[in-house]
Amino acid sequence: MALHGLSRFIGRKVLVTGAASGIGHATALRFLEEGAHVLLVDRDDAKLKTVMASLDSTKAKASLTDISQPDQVEALLAFTKQTFGTLDILVNNAGVTTMGTVLDGDLSAWQTVCATTLTGTLNVSRTFLPLLIESKGNIVNTASVSGMRGDWNTAYYDVAKGGVVNLTRVLAMDHGKDGVRVNAICPSVTRTAMTADALKNPAFVKSVEDRIPLQRLGEPEDMAAAITFLASDDAAYITGLIMPVDGGVTASNGQPPFPMD
Repeated sequence: MALHGLSRFIGRKVLVTGAASGIGHATALRFLEEGAHVLLVDRDDAKLKTVMASLDSTKAKASLTDISQPDQVEALLAFTKQTFGTLDILVNNAGVTTMGTVLDGDLSAWQTVCATTLTGTLNVSRTFLPLLIESKGNIVNTASVSGMRGDWNTAYYDVAKGGVVNLTRVLAMDHGKDGVRVNAICPSVTRTAMTADALKNPAFVKSVEDRIPLQRLGEPEDMAAAITFLASDDAAYITGLIMPVDGGVTASNGQPPFPMD
């Protein structure tokens, strides 16, 4: 019995990128709890080995893959076919960021962010689409509220995540006829390795929490719950959805609270 009382993915074959930490790790665990066979993909060998040491090797498999490298994505496809034979669900979660405005970072910084966050997501999607068309499967992308609206000082990340948002829409439109659903979640600030340094700053944490109606940061498990919902048959008539998972932060127009007096 799954820890969450659900067993929606018994026998399903799932691939999760960026699965060695954060949202990807929590998502892989949630799929495993609900009966799926999961291929955990990451480019961090040490973290991936640590994660796999605690998992059931009959249900969880690993692939050391850098999705920014097209030849490694092709090798991942071959490994997936060899390991699972098919694929029912693809979770594009891997991404990287950098701080600064467009004047702070040179084009190499832009290319680094896009290579994984946008181009990598696109290439994994197009590479695995034939398998998903065969299985009538689905894709869930991890986008961001930063791809829905802008942030200060994360220009390249915001643009790349904006690309993931529209990639989700066009994949849903083009491949609905093939029986493939494509959706995305858009987390706000979540406790992961990517945000760890920023979250050491109490003033920053308070400023974020003050803007969130639910008054707390996101947790990886919050995102995993949303991803698995969109991947499940409960969402069978949902495609092209850009779902904020943000504690209500995007409900705001951005203005600070008006004084009550």
